Amino acid sequence: MISYLDGKIILKQDKFIILEVNNIGYKVFLSKQTLLKIPQIGANLKVFCFQNVKEDALDLYGFLTYEELEFFEILNDVRGVGPKAALELSVVGPLEKIKDKILSHDENVFAGIPGIGQKRSSAIILELTGKIKTFGQKMVSLDEAENALVQLGFSKQQAKEALSYISPEIKNTEERVKIALKNLGK
Repeated sequence: MISYLDGKIILKQDKFIILEVNNIGYKVFLSKQTLLKIPQIGANLKVFCFQNVKEDALDLYGFLTYEELEFFEILNDVRGVGPKAALELSVVGPLEKIKDKILSHDENVFAGIPGIGQKRSSAIILELTGKIKTFGQKMVSLDEAENALVQLGFSKQQAKEALSYISPEIKNTEERVKIALKNLGK
């Protein structure tokens, strides 16, 4: 999985950049706000990445800070929010302000994001409220077994679902991964 890139910007478009790292060009999707913050073509840039693996695509989403990446991953796990919407949602403002607005159920926190109306915003806030409380310390307590399954190419949702059928008494990560792989039919 590609998690971090450090290279030179060789192309800048409306939704993405091409970042050259060791003579290889990576297409990295960035939010509109991030595109405004980054330097011009020819400058060096460091980005934290989320690699989205699908049947018909392999996309990279870039973030200037690790905290933005973590918030993106939480948003991407919300039902009905895909990576492109999560990308725009993850950088709507300073992360602490977003956290406060979500915890106070401010439905206008995502105002102005295309495709996110009041109803969808309410659903997102409701689902995020429990997850966001630990945002400052560690946003997501990723289960080691879940992380291992994601590294093997499964989506977080597939990993979570496969692990949900395993007894909580089984604590050994290796054992949990083996059982989850059986649940996933591998």
